[in-house]
Amino acid sequence: MAFFKFENIKISSVATSVPTKVVRCEDFYTLFGEEAVKKFQESTGIKEFRKTSKYQTASDLCYVAAENIIKTKNVDRKEIRALVFIAHSTDYRRPATACVLHKRLGLDKDCMSFDVNLGCSAFVYGLNIICSLMANSDVNKALLLVGETLSKMTNSKDKSVAMLFGDGGSAILLEKTREDSSIMGILKTSGDGYKSIIAPAGGFRNLDVTSEEFMWPDGNVRTLYNTYMQGEDVFAFTISSVPDTVKEFWAKTETTAKDYDCFAFHQANLFINKMLCRKLGLEMAKMPLSLDRFGNPSAAAIPMVICDTYGKDEESKELNVLMCGFGVGLSWGVCSAIINVKDILPIIETDEVFEEGIIKRPEDLLKK
Repeated sequence: MAFFKFENIKISSVATSVPTKVVRCEDFYTLFGEEAVKKFQESTGIKEFRKTSKYQTASDLCYVAAENIIKTKNVDRKEIRALVFIAHSTDYRRPATACVLHKRLGLDKDCMSFDVNLGCSAFVYGLNIICSLMANSDVNKALLLVGETLSKMTNSKDKSVAMLFGDGGSAILLEKTREDSSIMGILKTSGDGYKSIIAPAGGFRNLDVTSEEFMWPDGNVRTLYNTYMQGEDVFAFTISSVPDTVKEFWAKTETTAKDYDCFAFHQANLFINKMLCRKLGLEMAKMPLSLDRFGNPSAAAIPMVICDTYGKDEESKELNVLMCGFGVGLSWGVCSAIINVKDILPIIETDEVFEEGIIKRPEDLLKK
């Protein structure tokens, strides 16, 4: 069991941003047929999602979320000594997108910054990474940035995922505290399922694969650069491994479902989340959902649903939150933390694009 526990480190703010563009499932009537779209909506609970513009990236969304925290909480940028960006949707193959964000946020040179390549479990893994850095260094404040632009990796003709994935980015500020605060969790991996959710081309294993569209065995059209998901395998994994790990966490921490005010789970789809509630004996009222309006935003799902649920509430009230991320990898984890409602910011809509980062020709690299 990869169990972790950190004392005297707290989540001091959570923020999320989404693109302004709204794509509704009804927009796919012509392509997939009204009956098929309505069936999808019924099973997934998704009515619409957000989609980035051509040059808008996950880092743009995370930047806006981070700036929101820094300005709202009046954070001294020099006090932020670590930045970790977790996503599959990076700006470039190199350098690390964290370095770009470091520049944009105006952070000090003494701030360590790096990327981690994870998807649906990014937030839970990210908490472990950030807390580990803080617990073993003089870093008192750190930023965890998680985001994804999966709409850029899906084929609009692929009815299995074209209406499923949305774009979003979140920022989480962590800091050391003298308060009685702890962050605990369990992390797991099943590498045998690496093909279950995959975009096969574009990495260094398959650099020059054709961009031709194929009719895949599941009856959907996509290229090898598009995201492919084996739905049945992912479903079987989710409803077995995920609840088992939550129960393992409860046993390890000597807690039960009654000890938590909120269950902020990955926004997979309505059917899966209902199944998890049933298997774990949870109240659906305590498992908030944002997927009806934002789809499945992968890495940003957990902080997004927290911001969506509590972001407009200015009351000072502490929540004991159980968070669970699961999916691509296959990778999953569960963790708990106390978060004060007043530290949760409302979701921001943005068209922000880092124009300087758009490089179409060699001379663009010379622009300052």
